[in-house]
Amino acid sequence: MGEPCNLGIITQIASAVLVPTQLGGGIRHLETVEQLLKAGIERVILGTAAVEDPKLIEEACRKFSESIIVCIDTWEGHIAIHGWQRQTELKAIEFTKSMVQLGVKRFIYTDISRDGTLTEPNFAAIFELVNTIRLPIIAAGGISSLNHLKMLKQLGVEGAIIGKALYTGDINLKQVLATVS
Repeated sequence: MGEPCNLGIITQIASAVLVPTQLGGGIRHLETVEQLLKAGIERVILGTAAVEDPKLIEEACRKFSESIIVCIDTWEGHIAIHGWQRQTELKAIEFTKSMVQLGVKRFIYTDISRDGTLTEPNFAAIFELVNTIRLPIIAAGGISSLNHLKMLKQLGVEGAIIGKALYTGDINLKQVLATVS
């Protein structure tokens, strides 16, 4: 919707947890970014807005710098937007480079075709992205083992988003924190 519908619960979560929080999804206005940061969110994730309104990204980076993350959600190497419902002709690497020029300092890379599959991350695409932009990358999509996390770390990835593998027990969070962090 382009504005936070659950600001109350977002604020409660941000103040209740002892770790930094990131939030994304439908954020399309600078005022919303500012509102979320004031609510205690450490980093705001922008995706569709990065494709449709690059001036917003430039202004957000100028004003909030390290608190801005752009997500690189891809399907077969092309950027997808609007909750992964619409594929663009934009290629991931070129798009990411354009975001770096606007001041983005951190990215989340997700291979949509692997998300929730428990297969493996798209190591080749992640390697190319890490080595091309040389900025922090958080990887997502297909991560299902401690070995995957170790490999991502070796590639130079800053972090990983693990979802389904935690729910299924394929990854034990305590073990990961003791081994990889």
